[in-house]
Amino acid sequence: MVLSILLSLLVGLAPPAAPCPKNLLARLRSPVLFQGDARTAYRDPALLYYHDSLFVFFTLVRTEADNKVYSYTAMRQTHDLRHWSATRILTARDQRLDYSSPGNVVRQGDEWVLCLQTYPRPDYLANQMPRFGTGEARLFTMRSGDLCHWSPPELLRVKGPEVDEKALGRLIDPYLLQDKDDPGKWWCFYKQNGVSMSYSADLRTWTYAGHTDSGENACVLVENGEYVLVHSPKNGIAFKRSPDLHTWRDWGQPVTLGQADWPWAQGRLTAGTVLNLKQNLSFGKYIMLFHGSGPLTEEAGDFDKNASICIAWSDDLLTWHWPGQATR
Repeated sequence: MVLSILLSLLVGLAPPAAPCPKNLLARLRSPVLFQGDARTAYRDPALLYYHDSLFVFFTLVRTEADNKVYSYTAMRQTHDLRHWSATRILTARDQRLDYSSPGNVVRQGDEWVLCLQTYPRPDYLANQMPRFGTGEARLFTMRSGDLCHWSPPELLRVKGPEVDEKALGRLIDPYLLQDKDDPGKWWCFYKQNGVSMSYSADLRTWTYAGHTDSGENACVLVENGEYVLVHSPKNGIAFKRSPDLHTWRDWGQPVTLGQADWPWAQGRLTAGTVLNLKQNLSFGKYIMLFHGSGPLTEEAGDFDKNASICIAWSDDLLTWHWPGQATR
């Protein structure tokens, strides 16, 4: 390499360009990024790519020393998908709240805005698994200037400021997106009556705009002038498209990836979230993170344990690949 540079200088040429970074996906040997166990579940991933780092926000569920089960919103960071920062917990230890299911992080002015939910399960013990969140589940945002230090959660009044919190109903799985035609308009998608939608000019004052049939864990992209809704039915990941957020059509077939060969996902494969990194030399694909749980179903107990966050990728959102994929 030194000789090459010297020769190039001698003949008046610039040094050879550095090679493009090797695609990070090719280095992976397993789709599992964060492995759950009998006392831990990693669920509901959310993705942000910023300054050559991939930030993953997620639900961390832990059975702790008092045998109580707690949920937290947490985050980790990586440059290469193999070396990760330590888990950073962003929310309080409180079963009356159990902040969880981060949807995504968006930029507003000089702040980052993270959306998430509560999932109250007071006095929840491991021998009660599974127990699902109460009707008091609500949506919130947290704000940060540096992606490390976050403000206390602020209630998302997605039905409008005049609607009392008690009248909001059970709300889970928020996701924020700028309107494709009006960058001053924000949308919040969330699980209630399928997927419901509200809009805002400032991410604080909201107007309800209707709903459509959908599974949970909505993620919405803008691709080729249309909205693409990624959502989770009872099992797998499904897709819808819309030109206007009013009329929706199913698109492609629900995908279950390699679930048939994955004991750790036999119970359920769900909560897919997708980020377009096709123009990024380190990825060059749509990246999907999801969680798989098993070998038991969620109803049989593998809801708050034995759940892992995993990765897959695609060129077109229809055909998906993953590390260690067998050719058939």
